[in-house]
Amino acid sequence: MTPADLSRTVLHAVRRAVDEDALRAPVPARVRVERTRPGGSGDYACAVALQLAGPAALPALEVARILRERVVAEPGVGRVEITGPGFLSFTLDAPAESDRAVLAAVREQGLAYGHGDALRDEIHQFHHAREVRAAVTAQAVRRLLVAQGARVRTTCEQAPDPDWVRLGVTVDAYGAPPTPLTEIRPVPAGATAGELLERLGPDAARWGLLRAAGHDRAVLGPELLVQGEANPLFRVRYAHARARALTRGAAALGFTAEAAAYGESPTEPAAHGESPAAHGESPTEPTATTADDAAARRLLDLIADHPGVLLAGARHRAPDRVARQLEAVAHAFFDFHDSCPPLPAGDEKPSAAHRARLAIAEAAGTVLAGGLSLLGIRAPEHL
Repeated sequence: MTPADLSRTVLHAVRRAVDEDALRAPVPARVRVERTRPGGSGDYACAVALQLAGPAALPALEVARILRERVVAEPGVGRVEITGPGFLSFTLDAPAESDRAVLAAVREQGLAYGHGDALRDEIHQFHHAREVRAAVTAQAVRRLLVAQGARVRTTCEQAPDPDWVRLGVTVDAYGAPPTPLTEIRPVPAGATAGELLERLGPDAARWGLLRAAGHDRAVLGPELLVQGEANPLFRVRYAHARARALTRGAAALGFTAEAAAYGESPTEPAAHGESPAAHGESPTEPTATTADDAAARRLLDLIADHPGVLLAGARHRAPDRVARQLEAVAHAFFDFHDSCPPLPAGDEKPSAAHRARLAIAEAAGTVLAGGLSLLGIRAPEHL
């Protein structure tokens, strides 16, 4: 179960409680679940009971009890506890089951993983100055909101700069009444889109304009073009290219990714009832990366958190959150790649472990490509 799945599950429980007259309160448009903070209980926590207590004219603990009864038996939910003044704390089923569900969701949804309809009832108009950073930020915010189901219109106070098109910016109108996109710090010395494009190119320029929070200074120096790990943009795009290279390498070796193999014990069949020998594997080989591998755990957690990051980026008009998430995924990807190699080495035969690791690597590559796409940045297959 992904965080988005859990949010929908809790929202469904609220609707059931209202329909069954156990609660008399308006059903919220969305329910927010968050990872439990250090020292907390369970995997995720939700404060919806506190939100509904006032309208329902019931103590928050009673609202939490009503909702717990309707969530605890849902598939994927292992345990539901009530903590503090009425928080619901969720422990999901065995990590391997949850991880396989996340990997399956990434494979099924592709670049749209993390998109949703949480903001489908919202309509926005963003009005911005005739300034390159404001224009690029407005376009990125627009992409994030549309990916969550919102309807968005952008306007500019004057006729747009023609060079904005090369940065992926479109403007619906100009000179309209202002509903400003605020707190966007202009680029130093009033640099124009044409100057940035000539000096950095569209991808590095967009990253430099979006990576810092809107109120912070944009970093637009030559370091954005450095082809090395010190450059976060290069690291993100190289991680994506490396993930795609792993898929090509596996195909050359005659195997593909298989998320279903993740978390299996060495004594279990490799997948779908097959024996390890069905894939040319030794029965004594480990059949998957285990959840105890710290590098795999970090990367899987970041992949699972991606939908929540996209939604938060949309709600807070903060594409910089997405950029930082991609940096974290890239860093975790390389740690995972080095400690849990997805491809066999030397005379080693492809195993269920390699198929499972490849599934994780491919999911990371998909997250990186999808996030870059929302920022308007290309994700090359080769670097």
